[in-house]
Amino acid sequence: MNDKTSREGNTQNKIFTIPNILSFFRLCLIPFLIWLYCVEHNSMWTAYILLLSGATDIIDGFIARRFHMVSDLGKVLDPIADKLTQATMLFCLLTRFPLMIAPIVLMLFKELCMGISGFQVIRKVGIVPGADWHGKVATCLLYGMMLLHVVWHDIPPMISNICIVICMAMMIISLVLYGQRNWNALKHSLKNNAPQSEGTAK
Repeated sequence: MNDKTSREGNTQNKIFTIPNILSFFRLCLIPFLIWLYCVEHNSMWTAYILLLSGATDIIDGFIARRFHMVSDLGKVLDPIADKLTQATMLFCLLTRFPLMIAPIVLMLFKELCMGISGFQVIRKVGIVPGADWHGKVATCLLYGMMLLHVVWHDIPPMISNICIVICMAMMIISLVLYGQRNWNALKHSLKNNAPQSEGTAK
């Protein structure tokens, strides 16, 4: 076993890593988003907190990969922090932009599908799936769309609708690709675990 494999194995089941702490920090920022946008009606500070949340998401991913701090808890906690932040901000924006209900419904459907298929992968394969590039692209587009609606109070309906549709299109693409990945993992597991027939058994 080389040093890299040893470090990754030692970190896999750890809880108190820097990436996990940053993910927990993002969860703590959620009440501030609600208070600033819905109670104080302070768009600029809402945008700052949302940017801080997005920045810590990028930083914890970099630290996890660069310093071999990827853990099973982090693979679960990181997307939970992301999705709760995104859902919270979308619900806040829904108070001013009724069409935000569309990405909210799509997100709930996507996460339900991913949760079910991801749980099956963990149960059958024993591996916690990580995020792929398309999921990160969808996240970046969603954050950009939300920030635009936070700071641009009188955004024209056409521009607003186009931004929302683009985000939803990428979310659908990501859902399909994640579904394909999980299905392939399950299919591969079933193939490996299938009993050999008498004619091929040795």
